[in-house]
Amino acid sequence: MTEGAVTEDDADKDADSPRREKSAIREYAEAILIALLLALFVRAFVVQAFKIPSGSMENTLLVGDHILVSKFIYWFRDIERGDVIVFRYPREEWRDFIKRVVGLPGDVVLVRGKRVYINCKTPGALDLCTPLAEPYAVFKDPDGVAAGPPSERNPFRVPKGSYFVMGDNRNNSQDGRYWGYLKAGYQLDHLRLRFSDYVLDIPFPCGLWRSACWDSKIRGSAFMIYWSWNQDTGSVRWGRIGSGID
Repeated sequence: MTEGAVTEDDADKDADSPRREKSAIREYAEAILIALLLALFVRAFVVQAFKIPSGSMENTLLVGDHILVSKFIYWFRDIERGDVIVFRYPREEWRDFIKRVVGLPGDVVLVRGKRVYINCKTPGALDLCTPLAEPYAVFKDPDGVAAGPPSERNPFRVPKGSYFVMGDNRNNSQDGRYWGYLKAGYQLDHLRLRFSDYVLDIPFPCGLWRSACWDSKIRGSAFMIYWSWNQDTGSVRWGRIGSGID
């Protein structure tokens, strides 16, 4: 064999090299695509992370807490009083709020001072009614009120398909006392897909599957703090990491 000559075997190897390179690129691309799809699926249907930006849920949740929210829990049970939920703010749906469920559909709610009464039959004689037990509620500013009028109302009934929610930090919370009831969602005549702040409406035979055309306003139930950063001191709140949300 003369110097510099190329055998047939060498030629075959050179021909296969671009194929192997293309195959490797394709495998990486497919792996990345699958990972992205799985991440989107988990975020949309299983669990989603949120950060607490305000003190309206103190002391249950502090500014800088990073929480996990279950997206599927309400497939298996109804919303219960006391649940801490993340939802689309009714007046600006691009904003996410987090509050505690106080009133369920059909409940008659009465807010008086620091107490909440559910289905009290003698609103004129509150000493005959038992207030809702709320060990999570705090009143840090004695002169504060809800973030908007009225801070107190006459008894009101929560409409069907709606909820009444309040922040745990009762004197510093823009909640149902201000903007009213949280509607669970709306039945549409088409399929609505949401990607973060983007909405895509698609024609769909909703008569065959009405659940697919339900636009839920409730993102899910908060269940755990996975990270907490105290921006005032620039330090981690180690004791809060991994704690459940009650």
